[in-house]
Amino acid sequence: MTESTVPGAAPDPGAVLVLGEALVDLVPADGDSGVLTAQPGGAPANVAVGLARLGGRPSFVGGLGDDAFGGRIEAWLTGAGVDLSLSARSALPTALAVADLGAHGNTYHFHLQDTATFRLPDRAPEAARFGAVYVGGLAAVVEPAAGVVAATARAASRAGLLVVDPNVREDRTLDPVRSLDQLRELCSLAQVVKASDEDLVRLWPDAAPEESCRRLAGQGRLVVMTRGARGATAYVHDAPAVSVPALPVRVVNTIGAGDAFMAGMLTWLGAEAGWDPALSAGRTKAMLEYAVGTAASVCARAGTEPTAPLGV
Repeated sequence: MTESTVPGAAPDPGAVLVLGEALVDLVPADGDSGVLTAQPGGAPANVAVGLARLGGRPSFVGGLGDDAFGGRIEAWLTGAGVDLSLSARSALPTALAVADLGAHGNTYHFHLQDTATFRLPDRAPEAARFGAVYVGGLAAVVEPAAGVVAATARAASRAGLLVVDPNVREDRTLDPVRSLDQLRELCSLAQVVKASDEDLVRLWPDAAPEESCRRLAGQGRLVVMTRGARGATAYVHDAPAVSVPALPVRVVNTIGAGDAFMAGMLTWLGAEAGWDPALSAGRTKAMLEYAVGTAASVCARAGTEPTAPLGV
């Protein structure tokens, strides 16, 4: 695969442009922290695969390494049905994320610098061709990708629907002040923001997560806050918040659950709302139930790829 544009490509309002990192997660094998197994990942790549598995038409913009990991990632994405014609390949290696699966959530240690993962091609002119554009994850704060993400987000915000999942990460190689500023700017550009309660506390530490959601929604956005095992809540303009509980499942895995939720939410918005984020209370509840069911399908089994939403 080579870096390429698609001259004269027709608009596809049903498709989603997903921009960000595709990397390799090193996770404990069968619960043994001394043995790590490699699996393709990265929040945006997980979202793209989730969209494809749910019947969507995602196009992924990322940088793929010219190594065995890069080849595996490419096979994973194309095997799911993700379009890679807007991505690029580099001779640099693939970025790694080493997972630490703790009792209170997953943490990661990253190997990011001088990797192909963050050599994103500039596809800002392509943004208007898609029904929605999703950005978030590490690519939003790691250069040189961050500049490309910001430019594409600005173009998408003007042209159509920009969806942002800040997915705040902390690492010794990231400038915490600059990273949070970059993510806050993306949220300010978005028409739809999905964030965990932990993300919201990190982004706006002087406010309760609910207060931050209401402020963002009061400026005309659809804002969805996920709360892990406590479900999710959506805020639409000045309407009362709408909440749904998490589905009770035997949890096998939590890696990728938030990305599966995002994929479910995007799938529903495209198929049921025509990308219009101004939802009634009933339609908001239906969207959340679909997204929660999608996340549950990941939690109930090994792997990060969602199946049909549970309970829907």
